[in-house]
Amino acid sequence: MKKLGLIGYPLGHSFSKKYYLEKFKNENIQGIDYDLYPISTIEEFPELYTADSAFYGVNVTIPYKQAVIPYLDELSPEAKAIGAVNCIQIIQTPGEAPYLIGHNTDVIGFMNSLAPLLTEDHKHALILGNGGATKAVCYALEKLGIAYQIVSRSKSEKNITYEDLNTDLIRAHKLIINCSPVGTAPNIEQCPDIPYEGIGNTHLLYDLIYNPTETLFLKKGRERGAAIKNGLEMLILQAEENWKIWNR
Repeated sequence: MKKLGLIGYPLGHSFSKKYYLEKFKNENIQGIDYDLYPISTIEEFPELYTADSAFYGVNVTIPYKQAVIPYLDELSPEAKAIGAVNCIQIIQTPGEAPYLIGHNTDVIGFMNSLAPLLTEDHKHALILGNGGATKAVCYALEKLGIAYQIVSRSKSEKNITYEDLNTDLIRAHKLIINCSPVGTAPNIEQCPDIPYEGIGNTHLLYDLIYNPTETLFLKKGRERGAAIKNGLEMLILQAEENWKIWNR
């Protein structure tokens, strides 16, 4: 039985496990299992694949997307540029040490789900939040030729704060991407603190959150005529890219 899985800590509800097990069932894929592997320290990671040669791939979630990099033998160009990994290919060759290649498929998932929605209006973006997913989003926007400004709770040379936002800035940035966890279930009554009155029918609001399906952030945008998109397709596209990488 070949093994795939997700490492992180703690691990609660997992989109990945549900998605892959359903994929295996629906597509009659046999001889492969996908499970959760909560490891309390990253030092425990090598034990998974060195003790069991059936492992040939893992996903990585918080807090290990950066911490896992020293354990890898190679990085894809995207992972190297972003400095974060969410997918690892484990090449097991009898008689040799496992060879690990780190990838960042968040980029592909985000970029391919966003691109069909873009219009000539979407030349400037606001990115809300500066957490783990933000680097992948920035990399994708650079590839798409979209200028961006990060909005964070703390000010820096690259970031502005939510207090700096006004309706003029909102009107000038027709693409607004929420990379923060604000609005995730069960806290569905929350939303990023931005001047929503500046949003109009040429805006596109993208929320990396997929639970709930329509966050309050997206609802407020829709009510003002904006196009909206949640993060579910990004996860699906990212998961399918992982599958391609593992089965090359």
